[in-house]
Amino acid sequence: MTTTAPACRRSFSFLPLAGALILLAGCASVTPIGELLDNSSKYDGKTVRIEGEVKGGAGGLGVGAYQVQDKTGTLTVVSDQGSAPRKGAKIGVKGKFESLFALGAASLAVLREESRSIP
Repeated sequence: MTTTAPACRRSFSFLPLAGALILLAGCASVTPIGELLDNSSKYDGKTVRIEGEVKGGAGGLGVGAYQVQDKTGTLTVVSDQGSAPRKGAKIGVKGKFESLFALGAASLAVLREESRSIP
């Protein structure tokens, strides 16, 4: 009996690490743009990650704005970290979602860019 108890303890010692990895993986998940727009009050002020194609943008003097489109919708991204990426680029963006207003079916929201990557 005394030889099996330490083996059991060792075999379950990975559980806290596994739990932490699952939580971190959840933080990096991609939220569909349509989900953000349909549930804007739920995500307002939260940090989220989106992925999609750049549909257009403008920038200058280190600031910019561009639109990202996925299969579910289009969202404007505002950046003070550089100019807008080129049109047609596939991009991942992490940032703070801000619902500016919602009126019936119409809503206006932006994502304040914290970082961007190539998915």
